[in-house]
Order: sequence, then structure tokens, then C-alpha cells
Amino acid sequence: MYETDFVVYDGVEVPVSVLLRPERHNRYGTIEDLPEEELVDPDELERVVYKQMWWPILRLPQQRWECPIRPNMDEDGKVNWGAFGTVDFESYRPQFSKLRYKVQKLKERLKDLVMTCEMIRDRIQGLPIRKILKRVREGVLDPDDIKHWDMWQLALTYLRAYHLRQEIERLQRVSRQQQEEKTQEFWASLGC
Repeated sequence: MYETDFVVYDGVEVPVSVLLRPERHNRYGTIEDLPEEELVDPDELERVVYKQMWWPILRLPQQRWECPIRPNMDEDGKVNWGAFGTVDFESYRPQFSKLRYKVQKLKERLKDLVMTCEMIRDRIQGLPIRKILKRVREGVLDPDDIKHWDMWQLALTYLRAYHLRQEIERLQRVSRQQQEEKTQEFWASLGC
């Protein structure tokens, strides 16, 4: 009926106990003269591999997001939802401005262009980069006259960034003028 495995123990055949399990070998291997407790955990090895794989992405800069609304906190560090902890959201929310939104997007583009300029500049060896860029900015040197490919790319990217920065400054001036006009209208409406 049932077949039982037998093991010879001290010269006597004994049935193998159901409770005994064969010894499992470590699938990650072992090192001589090093106890099992000192080996690295497989999960730790996996984290190290993932960190090496995703390191370029983890190094990318993140955008900061700031909310102007700060909730009231009680002494335990929890949000106070009582009668004095309420918030008038309309008074905290800044009015939407197309100019400020455009400036914000242009600043993000400028940041990308600056990083591109830095990467290209790192590849250029032995050229007077500042002098060339100054002459390109002043209009003395046309970027298309530059024969060195990396320097030509740097000059074009630098000009884009320079013009973008001028556009941002112009839009910020217009936005400030609009805000000042609104403030003057507000004070005029109060009769001050």
C-alpha cells in the first residue's frame, strides 16, 4: 500500500520521519570563513541593484511645489479642525495671471537651456568660451561662422537662453506694472 523510505541509523533501518525536511541550500551561495548572519540580505542586494539602475533618474532635479495655505496645527502636531482652524480659501488663492503663468513656464525652459549649455560647455576643451560667447551676444560674431561643432551648438543654445531671459524680464516688468495699476485703482476706489 504505502511505500516508506528508510534510513540506516546506527546500523538499524528506521523510517524517515514526516517531520524531517531536507536541508535547503542557500541559493545565493556562501563564503568560507563567513557565518550566514554576516552575509548581505537578498533584499538589500536587490535595493543596491535598483539604486544603480535608477541612479540617473533619481539625480534629476525636482520642482518645488509650495502651497500658500498653511493649516493650523495643535500641540500634538495634528491639523486643528476646530472653529478657529478654518480657512477662507478664496483669500489665500492668488488671482490667476496669464503673464505670471507664462513667466513660470519660460523660467522652466530657461533652466533646461542652462543645463544644456553646461553639458555642452563641459565637452569643449581649449577654446576661449567666454570671449566667443560675449562676441556672439554683442552681435560681433555670427554663430554660423563658428566651425567647431560643440562651440556652434553652445553659441546657439546660449543665444536662445539669453533672449529667453530678456523676454522673462520684460514680462515681469509688464506684470509689475499691471499690479501697480490695479493697486492704484483699488486705492482710488477707496478715495485715498
